[in-house]
Amino acid sequence: MDKFYVTTAIPYVNAPPHIGHALEFVQGDAIARYHKLLGQEVKFLSGGDENALKNVQAAETAGRQVQDFVNENTSLFLKLSQKLDVEYDIFQKGSDTKKHFPSSQKLWDLCAKAGDIYSKAYKGLYCVGCETFYEKEELNENGECVEHPGKKLAVVEEENYFFKLSKYEKKLIDLISSDEIKILPKTRKNEVLGFLNQGLKDISISRSNQRAKDWGVSVPGDDNQRIYVWFDALNIYQSGIGFGWDKKSYSKWWPANVHVIGKGIIRFHSVYWPAFLLSAGLKLPKEIFAHGYITVEGQKMSKTIGNVIDPFVLIKKYGIDPLRYYLLREIPSYSDGNFSDSRFKELYNADLANGLGNLVARVCTLAAKANLQSQNNKLEMYPEVKEYLNEYRFDLALEFLWNNKITSLDKLIDKRKPWELEDDQLTKALIDIISELKVVAYNLKPFMPTTADKILKQLSGVVSNGDILFPRL
Repeated sequence: MDKFYVTTAIPYVNAPPHIGHALEFVQGDAIARYHKLLGQEVKFLSGGDENALKNVQAAETAGRQVQDFVNENTSLFLKLSQKLDVEYDIFQKGSDTKKHFPSSQKLWDLCAKAGDIYSKAYKGLYCVGCETFYEKEELNENGECVEHPGKKLAVVEEENYFFKLSKYEKKLIDLISSDEIKILPKTRKNEVLGFLNQGLKDISISRSNQRAKDWGVSVPGDDNQRIYVWFDALNIYQSGIGFGWDKKSYSKWWPANVHVIGKGIIRFHSVYWPAFLLSAGLKLPKEIFAHGYITVEGQKMSKTIGNVIDPFVLIKKYGIDPLRYYLLREIPSYSDGNFSDSRFKELYNADLANGLGNLVARVCTLAAKANLQSQNNKLEMYPEVKEYLNEYRFDLALEFLWNNKITSLDKLIDKRKPWELEDDQLTKALIDIISELKVVAYNLKPFMPTTADKILKQLSGVVSNGDILFPRL
């Protein structure tokens, strides 16, 4: 059986999750569920990026022990995934000293043996939000990080270990240009190639214990330094499946078929990560899908503005599948998208209550009247849905299902007017509609799994009326 290994980014746990995390969790889950429907053996991983400086600072601000602080926040991310019906197989913690620490130290040792790690004194501008150094020309007009405007960069001067990133410049250009590492969407691929063509500089991959507050993975052979958080966090993709502790599992699942990430961390995944793996002599991920951001009422989410959306509140208010639907349908896969409470209600009533929910209710009411026995028909993915999902176009796949299938079935019912028919005539008018509706429900499994299962159950055997799927708001 083919294997498929999909990961989402490993979120920082310096604060509780927001709706942007929900988007990525659901996207990754839709991919995993789709590949299970194709008959593949799937492994789905995420985790907690627990060794970042920002986690230490947030814990200090809260007056908490760092381990207790990250444990509590990481549990919220795992809870969110469960609430969203996201089926992770592995949720790997960065502070796991049994599996993750030795795994990351092994990756370091392999890069060191390749001659790609050296130490030197360094002074630079550091963004704690991104956990990376920036050159002045990479900053905005105010000398601030583009991802974290309004936050002053720290001037850091210390002796660190460096990785010979510049050594892999040409190789990375070749790999990405040829799609050996495929980056979607193409705009992100071009962005990465643009960065590479400016020339790569070696990067710092350790932090002094003083600055790291003795938190994180120790550098092998040097207890005075901690491994740079991106070096260790990216390795969660490997440590979670056995790198350094279960050779059989690791060799089965690695490399990843796709890393699902936000556009803001494309450089780390498309440049740093493949370079570390090349240095270590390890296989490279096959694809990187970089989604956009969610804005709120047209504005970027910000604690300062106070517009950060809590996904737990939305789940409680609207339900799991309606939130999954909004995120996958309304937020474009390849660009930024907006969250609006008014738009959520509009889409819910139009597409779910009046659309899919009403269609299922109409069909089941008429079929129950006829005491209709559903036929066993072949359930498979529509070619169009498969094509869209192979390119991670969740929005277009759902648009196709609604515009080309659900709407068409509604029109077919209106044309046939089965409510005017009785007995065999009624059965004949409904049987192919029910068969097609079952296929629609099957195609909804990656997106709205609970709803899909409810519909399929209602349409199995003697068709019955069920609860209203989506009560109008």
